[in-house]
Amino acid sequence: MANILKRFTDIMSANINALLDKAEDPEKMIDQYIRDIEDDLGKVRGETAAVMAAAKKAGRDLDDNSREAETLARYAEKALLAGNEQDARTFLEKKAALAAQRPSLEQICQTAEANAVRMKEMHDKLESDLSQLKQRKAAIKSKMALARTQERLNQLGNGVRDSGEALSAFGRMEEKADRMLDEAEAMAELNQKEDSTEELMRKYDRISPDSQEVDDELAALKAKLGL
Repeated sequence: MANILKRFTDIMSANINALLDKAEDPEKMIDQYIRDIEDDLGKVRGETAAVMAAAKKAGRDLDDNSREAETLARYAEKALLAGNEQDARTFLEKKAALAAQRPSLEQICQTAEANAVRMKEMHDKLESDLSQLKQRKAAIKSKMALARTQERLNQLGNGVRDSGEALSAFGRMEEKADRMLDEAEAMAELNQKEDSTEELMRKYDRISPDSQEVDDELAALKAKLGL
């Protein structure tokens, strides 16, 4: 009984959230707490029933004392009316003995009733707390599932390269490619101009003195013919 009450007190006064913070697996811990409390509740229920039964018996004993005392008093009266004083004395002596027992019976009854009330309150509190824990169990498991999902996402995020960094690197490579293309096109344009100049120079290089004489002669012929 003492162990049950101690466990009950520990559970009721414990900061369960603080205990869960220290647990490696809160789900398993809350399941174990519920199993322990269910086990304790069964024991407390049995003890409560026994204490309540003892309180009822103490009450019955006190009532029996009162009824028996009243009965003896009536029989004492009847004995006196019948003229038998000795019998009346006997009845009154037994009634006095019952009266002497009454304070003890009253004390036992009061203590038993107080214990019954305390045990009943303890039982009801434990039952209520168990119900609340079972309700919170689903919420705790949902939070743990969400926490595990978030943890996996965090781990996945840590294992993936920063896309912003990749985009920045691609941007730098694109700028470099554009610069190389611009340089290549400019070089091609310069080469084209250089080729045109050289071609023009070669055109005049092909003009020989003989060709000039032919041209002069051709012009004179045209003048003679009036062309």
